[in-house]
Amino acid sequence: MNAAWRTIIWQQFGAAIDMLDNVLLACPDTLWADRSRQPEFWYVAYHTLFWLDLYLSGSAEGFTPPAPFGLEELDPAGLLPERPYTKDELHSFHEHCRQKCRATVEALTDETADRSCRFPWGEISFLELLLYNMRHAQEHAAQLSFILGQQIGWAADWVVRAKSRPGSA
Repeated sequence: MNAAWRTIIWQQFGAAIDMLDNVLLACPDTLWADRSRQPEFWYVAYHTLFWLDLYLSGSAEGFTPPAPFGLEELDPAGLLPERPYTKDELHSFHEHCRQKCRATVEALTDETADRSCRFPWGEISFLELLLYNMRHAQEHAAQLSFILGQQIGWAADWVVRAKSRPGSA
């Protein structure tokens, strides 16, 4: 895969991930684990990051999220984590996913892009899975942004391209 395509994919995927980070940082503590909201804000953020991490792996086989996160999201019974994850925990998870995404996209070759990935819902090439994953992350970033708009009048700034981080381009 040529460098220009890898750059474009990273810039847009990174932008979706950065928009998710914006809503995580903007959420007030009173809304974070508000039990009267279903699903809870923290859970939508966790769900998004879990699947972002898993899909960047290309397979559920052998996948393990970083501690303290478990595999509840894969349980067909729909079990939830034992407790709400904190903002700091999910912000760390976000950074893990962002770095993993960038490294994954930078290492993308024609062969890895064409690799077949199987999930219970179907089979898909790794490149298409990346785009599917980006749409999933952006969908939930928009959902959480909408909740913040309703609850606290917050409006997200649109992220055109992945933000630069110290030590990154």
